[in-house]
Amino acid sequence: MPLSPLTCVVVDDNEINRLTLEHLIALTPDLELAASLSGGVEALNYFRQGGQADILFLDIEMPLLSGLDLPRLLPTPAPAIIMVTTHRDFAVDAFALQALDYLVKPVTLERFGQALARVREQRLAAQPQPTHSIPATPAPEPDTNLFVKVGTRMLRINFSEVLYIEALSTYSVLVTKAQKHIVYLTLKALQERLPFAHFVRVHRSYIVNTALIEAVQDNMLKLGSHEIPVGKSYQEEFFRNLRGL
Repeated sequence: MPLSPLTCVVVDDNEINRLTLEHLIALTPDLELAASLSGGVEALNYFRQGGQADILFLDIEMPLLSGLDLPRLLPTPAPAIIMVTTHRDFAVDAFALQALDYLVKPVTLERFGQALARVREQRLAAQPQPTHSIPATPAPEPDTNLFVKVGTRMLRINFSEVLYIEALSTYSVLVTKAQKHIVYLTLKALQERLPFAHFVRVHRSYIVNTALIEAVQDNMLKLGSHEIPVGKSYQEEFFRNLRGL
């Protein structure tokens, strides 16, 4: 059964930016514009007075009530929030507010469509799933072991225990809680050979095991007793996918 159209509210104190988003919404068949508002206060009043929306396209830098403050005041259930701003530096704050995506102006139709795809995926996942009388066969546990060349021997490494991988000149260092292994591959070559999707490049010198990230603060990832920086060129993509880790 097809899902009903998604209703949208645009909030931006710049009229040109509002018109741009309105145009992108009009070009997308399954979107409907519910309201286009010029500030955070107007948006708060809209929702407190019973206004509804599936998606809130929200500018960050606005007078009186910013896009970072508004989400904390919205009544529940709140819409899916997509931040729209001219600055990349707000990414960490945006995703701390559970924003579903983060668009940097000027917004292209392609990037706009990618953000909507995330909303649709979340909406589809929230739909009740049919029950089955015959229980499904559980999927086999994935093999997390891999042989890599360490020194003069091939060593079997359990990558579920690897916290992160660090570049060391033309070599790489696999770091676990207990020990380190020097591998005779560059970080780029090792990244291309890793079959595990949860190992993600977050810096020109680091690949991290996202399954073992304990906390994120100020663009730093805490893995056990280690702290790994997220490089500036990697921040937007990493934090956009943070909720799916």
